[in-house]
Amino acid sequence: MTRPGFVLEVDDRTPPLVVHEGEGFRLERFPRGTRVVYPPESLPGVPDVDEAIEQALLHPVDSEPLPALLTAGMRLTIAFDDISIPLPPMKAPDIRQRVIEAVLELAAQAGVDDVELVSANALHRRLTPDELKHIVGERVFRSFFPQGALYNFDAEDKDTIAHLGRTRHGEDVDIHKRSAESDLLVYVNVNLVAMDGGHKSVAIGLAPYSSLRHHHNSHTMVQSRSFMDHTRSALHGSAWRMGRVVAEHVKVFQIETTLNNTIFPDAYSFLQKREWEWNISDQARFVGVRRGLAVAPKRLRHRAFHGIRSEYSLTGITAGEVEAVHARTIEAVHRQQLVPVQGQSDVMVLGVPFVGPYNVDSVMNPILAACMGLGYYFNSYRGAPVVRPGGAVILYHPVEQEFHQLHHPSYVDFFEEVLSTSTEPSVIEKQFEERYATDPWYVHLYRTSHAYHGVHPFYMWYWIAHALDHLGGGRNVVWVGGNRAACARMGFRAASSLQDALEMVSDTVGPDPSITYLHNPPHLVADVSVPDLAAAGGLVGGA
Repeated sequence: MTRPGFVLEVDDRTPPLVVHEGEGFRLERFPRGTRVVYPPESLPGVPDVDEAIEQALLHPVDSEPLPALLTAGMRLTIAFDDISIPLPPMKAPDIRQRVIEAVLELAAQAGVDDVELVSANALHRRLTPDELKHIVGERVFRSFFPQGALYNFDAEDKDTIAHLGRTRHGEDVDIHKRSAESDLLVYVNVNLVAMDGGHKSVAIGLAPYSSLRHHHNSHTMVQSRSFMDHTRSALHGSAWRMGRVVAEHVKVFQIETTLNNTIFPDAYSFLQKREWEWNISDQARFVGVRRGLAVAPKRLRHRAFHGIRSEYSLTGITAGEVEAVHARTIEAVHRQQLVPVQGQSDVMVLGVPFVGPYNVDSVMNPILAACMGLGYYFNSYRGAPVVRPGGAVILYHPVEQEFHQLHHPSYVDFFEEVLSTSTEPSVIEKQFEERYATDPWYVHLYRTSHAYHGVHPFYMWYWIAHALDHLGGGRNVVWVGGNRAACARMGFRAASSLQDALEMVSDTVGPDPSITYLHNPPHLVADVSVPDLAAAGGLVGGA
C-alpha cells in the first residue's frame, strides 16, 4: 500500500538526513524539534498505458472524441511541452511520444496529411535535434523533422506570430500563428507539478515577449502568493484570461498527463526512501555514491547527475476542453504530492538539487539556483507559505559563479551588470528589462543557437519576488556552502554550516526558532493550514 506524505519531528533517535546541494548531497543532523516534511511514496502507475491513452482520446471531457474532430484536408498542429519538464528527464519512451503517436495514428486514419509538430518553448532555448527526438521518438522524428514539420517555436519570428486580441485587462494575446490558424490544435502536456498545464500551456508556451511581459513581471510575481494553486495565482489569473481569448479563436484539444514520484533510478533509489528505512543495500549504495562523487572530477560528476533518466509511471491522462481537463489533472497531482502541514515555522530549510527547469544538460548558475530554491521550492505550498512572514530561509547549494556560455549568455551580463546595480525586482525591471529583451545579439543567439532569450534571467529573478517580499528581504536568506561573493552579489548571505546559518538569522527569528525542512525531491506540495490565511501570507489572484 502506498503511504502518504509524512511529517517527522526530529528527536535524539533521528538519524542524519539527506540534503541535496547541487551535484551532490550531504547527511545533516537537524536540531531537536525540527519538523521534516517527506513527500508521499510513488503511486502505482496505470496498468496499461496504451489503453489509458486510447480511452482519453475516445472519451474526452467536455469535447467530442478526437476522431470526430479529425477530417481529411484539415490543418492539424500538435504542440508539446519542451525539456523543462519532467525533471529529471523521463527514460525513453517519453510519455509525450506515446501520446503523439496515438494522435498521429488517428489523424492518418482520418486522412489528415497537413500536420506540423511544435515544441512550446516560448523564450526557453531551442531544443537540439536529439532532444526533440527523445520527446517525440525515433519514428515521429524521422517522419517530420527532415521535412521541417517538427520544429521549435520561434518567439522572435514576427511573421509566425498571430495577434488574437486583448483580455479585459488589456493584455495582448499573441501566439504561434500556425497553431492559431489550424483547424485543430492538440496540446500534449506533462503535469509534473500543479503549476503546469491548463491555459498556461498555449497562452504561455506558444507566446512571445509581447504577451509574456503582462504576467512575467515583478508586480504580478510578487502578487502570486501560491504558484501551485492557479485560482490564487496572479500569474495564472493572467494566463487564464489569455487562454479564454485563445479559446474564442482556436479549437484546442488539451491532453494532460500526470506522473508518479519515482524520479531516481536504482543506483540512487535510497533517495526515494526515508533514512531510517534504509536497508543494508541502501546504505552500501549511499556510501558508494558518496565516495565516488568525492573523488570524481567535476566533469564526470556533472555527467553522472545529468545523465539520470527517471523511471516515472503514468498515473493519469485526461483529454478534452482545457479547463475541464485541468481540474481532473490537479486532483491527480494532489493525490501524489500533497502533504498536510499544520502551521508555519520561523525557519524553512531547503536543499537545492542538481536539476531545474532551465539547466537540463547545463549548469545551475547562481540566478537559477536562487530561482529553484526561492521560486519553485519556496512556492511548493498550498494555502500559506511554510515559513511565517518575516521568517528566514536556509538553502543548501554551492552557488558557484559558473555560467553555461551557450545556454545562458544574458545571465552573465545580468549577474555582472544588473545585480551590481540593484537586486530589487521592480527597480531592475524598470531600468534594464526592455534593453535585454530587445538586444539584437541576444535575439540572434536565441533564434540561431541554443540560448535562452535575453530577458529570461529577469523572469527568473521575478520568480523570487514573492519570497523576498514575504521574508522581508534577502538578508533573511542564507546559503549553506554557498560561494560568498556570488551570494553577496544577489543580496544574500553564505554560511559554512547549518549551525552558523541559524546563528546568522537569530536576530530575526530568535535563538530557538521553529524549523521546517522540506525533504524534496521527490516532489511535494505542503498543504499548510493556518488560522488566519491573510496574515500568514496567503493570497491574492485568480482568473
